[in-house]
Amino acid sequence: MNVKHKLIVMNFLQFAVWGAYLTSMGSYLVGVNLASQIGIFYAIQGIVSIFMPALIGIVADRWVPAQKLYSFCHLMAGVSMAAAGYYGMTAGAQVDFGVLFTLYTISVAFYMPTLALSNSVAYAILDKAGLDTIKAFPPIRIFGTIGFIVAMVFVDLAHYQNTYAQFYVSGILSLLLCLYAFGVLPAIPIVRTEAVKKSVAESFGLHAFKLFKSRKMAYFFVFSMLLGVSLQITNGFANPFIQSFKAIPEYAHSFGANHANILIALSQTSETLCILLIPFALRYFGIKRVMLIAMLAWVFRFGLFGLGNPGNGVWMFILSMVVYGVAFDFFNISGSLFVDKETTPDIRSSAQGLFMLMTNGFGATIGTLGAQYVVDRFITVENGYYVGGWTSVWYIFAGYAAIVAILFAVLFKYKHTPHKV
Repeated sequence: MNVKHKLIVMNFLQFAVWGAYLTSMGSYLVGVNLASQIGIFYAIQGIVSIFMPALIGIVADRWVPAQKLYSFCHLMAGVSMAAAGYYGMTAGAQVDFGVLFTLYTISVAFYMPTLALSNSVAYAILDKAGLDTIKAFPPIRIFGTIGFIVAMVFVDLAHYQNTYAQFYVSGILSLLLCLYAFGVLPAIPIVRTEAVKKSVAESFGLHAFKLFKSRKMAYFFVFSMLLGVSLQITNGFANPFIQSFKAIPEYAHSFGANHANILIALSQTSETLCILLIPFALRYFGIKRVMLIAMLAWVFRFGLFGLGNPGNGVWMFILSMVVYGVAFDFFNISGSLFVDKETTPDIRSSAQGLFMLMTNGFGATIGTLGAQYVVDRFITVENGYYVGGWTSVWYIFAGYAAIVAILFAVLFKYKHTPHKV
């Protein structure tokens, strides 16, 4: 097996671990009377992302080879997630929030740093093999999204969407990746250069905050956080929303209501395809318009959920899934490219870390907790399903995205120069 094939397997498993529960956990929590805690379960991913990747990165830079640390993180994540599954199995419907949340938090605290570590490992292995990372890595990374989709569909078809078994699937995959990383991936030596001499502030990327002195960059990062609010909302609430239609006789036996994960998997498929549009969009529209398109796509993403149903309105759900690719990719990837273009090499890595901190850290955390507050105001749990004013909920989210888009269009100043793209 050559290095490309080894990294394809790594990326497939890396995101399959996440896909096993990320979009369906909300439905399980509704079934065990923890519907009001969905927000904090998803928010903790953002909270640990604020500091754990930096801590693990420091360890990898200084003391432990990256692939071994990567293996250890998946060991801890896998054992903790499997323990969450075991607890869910033994507790039945009497799940205690504190116990399940603690086990889950330990797992995601070790999993979230592996998202960055997997990239570091891949780049180091490709460099060692003498391959061009810019050309070689993207086709390899595509298999991560494929792994995410495969895990989602498996959990759906195995009827694990509403059960603790999804935690078992994630835990087992993580443990497999632990063994694979330790026994199959090539060794990556520690390079004791400037990384060791960095201050703690530099290691955490705190010096990148000086970019806020520039009005353009300050607006960019603030709007990154405001748009990051939208990122995890549908991961947490789309599945229980779609399954809530099973409580309505007209839709109880529809394909969409009974296979929410398969329906949602169209979002990840769209995400994969929309990556290909980004170079053309940036060239012809520029970063401001591309990010504005992403913000408007979030308006449609939420609005179509409010209008659709899994029966004769299922086309609106499908269109919402297609729009997600534009909403997610045009913002995340184009934003990352903007940071790369607008910062100097000495601060570029820290600036990328700051971008992720504002979006997937602060933004996503605020978003999931805020979404939980809105859902609790309009939705109740009846017979194991989230029911009530879902239309109002999705329209509120769409309205928020529209306000952010309008403010961004007015306040963010950036002149597009196509010949420089």
